[in-house]
Amino acid sequence: MMQVVVVGYVWPEPNSSAAGQNMLALINQFLSHGHNVTFMTAAADSIHKADLDNIGVSSEAVALNCSSFNERIAKLCPDVVIFDRYMTEEQFSWRVKDACPSAIRVLNTEDLHSLRQARHDAVKAQDNALRASKETVASYDVTPIAGAAKEADYNTPLAQREIAAILRCDLTLVISRKEYTLLTKHYQVPAKQLYYHPLNVATVEGNAPDFEKRTDIVTIGNFRHAPNWDAVLQLKQTVWPAIKKVLPQANLHIYGAYPPKKATQLHNPKSGFYLDGWAENAHDVIANARLLIAPLRFGAGIKGKILEAMRCGTPTLTTWVGAEGIAEETGNSATQPTWAGAICDTAEDFANHAIKLYNSEEDWSSASQLGLVLLSTFENDKESERLAERIASIAKDVDAHRKTLFLQGLLWHQTLNASKYMSQWIEAKNQIL
Repeated sequence: MMQVVVVGYVWPEPNSSAAGQNMLALINQFLSHGHNVTFMTAAADSIHKADLDNIGVSSEAVALNCSSFNERIAKLCPDVVIFDRYMTEEQFSWRVKDACPSAIRVLNTEDLHSLRQARHDAVKAQDNALRASKETVASYDVTPIAGAAKEADYNTPLAQREIAAILRCDLTLVISRKEYTLLTKHYQVPAKQLYYHPLNVATVEGNAPDFEKRTDIVTIGNFRHAPNWDAVLQLKQTVWPAIKKVLPQANLHIYGAYPPKKATQLHNPKSGFYLDGWAENAHDVIANARLLIAPLRFGAGIKGKILEAMRCGTPTLTTWVGAEGIAEETGNSATQPTWAGAICDTAEDFANHAIKLYNSEEDWSSASQLGLVLLSTFENDKESERLAERIASIAKDVDAHRKTLFLQGLLWHQTLNASKYMSQWIEAKNQIL
């Protein structure tokens, strides 16, 4: 039995985001092997957090920039410490290394933040260029929605930080084959430091409503996640008006945790644009919709909403960004994928595919069934070796594992000194005050 400590940037919220689902699934995986799990975080309390006590996980609040963490982690004496994002690794990994040098350090990327940010920057640059050229909103109808993201610069300061965090850890969990390839091919991260660990997909239920019992179009996503908020804006400005023009009987329902006032102000029943906010049961919301739509212009990782739509038999309209990490699992390209719905480039594409799938039961049923096939293929592509077993194999001789990781030793020699000394300076200053 291993002692596992998870250091979280935020509380796991499985009903708010795919990241929350991923973290809870990871915790449950260790529990299923009989290991003890402690969750530690400096985040404020959350009304949507998972009930960790109910599943046998103890949770503790920790302070940032405080040696009390060192004292507590030393008492826990973990075999494994998991950081849920690169920022958490930067803040706490040197403390873990000092207090528990033999503990295996694992980074759960959730998705590559630097990749998402690079694509976001590329999209913002495109938007600024269009505004500077005084393009009208109508011109966006024929502009590839996620075209700019393909031109993203991967060699950024944020990428350097994130890759450094990956190299400092003994093992990093990667959620997408696309990102695994990017890490090994572009950034030259040794494969022995990576583990492909995609989102866990719940069992497909056989009682999803059929075509006739479904109505309207739905999108869902945490509003604090920039790609989701941007997608809502795309829907409001170009995509939904184009769809509403050809499907006047349909409505769009937008769900998601933490909607800000600027989002709720977009609510407009006259145009069939409904801001519904928090969904108590995301599965039911998606299962009762005829289509799910996700015009994502940037992002990374795997989109939980799309896997859930496939599980519900709900066809999906999205961009190549939304399909990334799922389409590739079936060996298809982003240009001509076999997709459970449609991968769209422009607002006009979304409208053309929406009218076809929304009105034709035959086309809808074919897409619905294909989603189940894609989901099965995605599940079957998981690594045969269980994560807990992989970590246990490293734990047998962690020193031998680390001796083969030259870049890890190099980074620990210098990289974190700045963060370490800054944190110690903040702690000293706080004591004086």
